[in-house]
Amino acid sequence: QVQLVESGGGLVQAGGSLRLSCAASGIMFKLNRMGWYRQAPGQQRELVANIISGGTTNYADSVKGRFTISRDNVKNLVYLQMQTLQPEDTAVYYCNTWYGGMNYWGKGTLVTVSS
Repeated sequence: QVQLVESGGGLVQAGGSLRLSCAASGIMFKLNRMGWYRQAPGQQRELVANIISGGTTNYADSVKGRFTISRDNVKNLVYLQMQTLQPEDTAVYYCNTWYGGMNYWGKGTLVTVSS
């Protein structure tokens, strides 16, 4: 059974930092592309960043230079280091992977950035 469990969200002031973590189980983690998405109130879910098994990363333009995605293939963890957070980064952040022909999501972790 595939499980993705996010943690690390919270309330932070503008300009601050947070690190999100996603613990994955039930997949061949080191072979899987892992991603972070976010969904703000009233908005569609959007890609924030993803990282493939070899470590190549991809970022949304809105977070380039501020967010860093990384992975630990021993601990089956994927991280999202977020710096210089802005109020527009406020959203529920979801961990994502594609495995066995299915798309999997965690339950999400809320990030709130106050101005």
